[in-house]
Amino acid sequence: MKNKGLLAVISGPAGTGKGTVVKELQKDEQIRVSVSATTRAPRGQEQNGVEYYFLSREQFEAMIRQQGFLEYAEYVGNYYGSPRQQAEEWMQQGKDVILEIEVQGCQQVKKNYPECISIFIMPPSMEVLEQRLRDRGTETEEAVLKRLSRAKEEMPLSREYDYVVVNDVLEDCVAEIKAIIEKERNKA
Repeated sequence: MKNKGLLAVISGPAGTGKGTVVKELQKDEQIRVSVSATTRAPRGQEQNGVEYYFLSREQFEAMIRQQGFLEYAEYVGNYYGSPRQQAEEWMQQGKDVILEIEVQGCQQVKKNYPECISIFIMPPSMEVLEQRLRDRGTETEEAVLKRLSRAKEEMPLSREYDYVVVNDVLEDCVAEIKAIIEKERNKA
């Protein structure tokens, strides 16, 4: 019989490289990354089922009533959530599932799945974080300052996580997270 896969939550402030880390982790055939659902409209070339599952507000609220999410929240007038069914199927197949979600979402997942592991990705410093946000070149000065302010609010919440990993060198960060998952898998 296959062992059940793990559920791992990865959070951290914008600009810490969560998305890049998760893309690297996804190269491991043992790991699956949950695709979130949202009620916001697709942007640019986004495809349903790839970047997000794009749902109507009615569909999303029906899934809420049916406990169809591991976690969900409403943000700036749109719902965002992690669908439960696909994650549970993957875990039953022995795959480890990663949720790349906000701090509030992690709190919900830990409440519903106390056995999940939570990993907070931290920048090496606020200066590095600011430089990464500016180097993106995709945001206004106001947006950069808002993200830095939010990061200062989120970083103390890292104490609520099982692990804190500093993303200074991408390869080291990915290796550390893989080691954490392997350690937790062997515990189970």
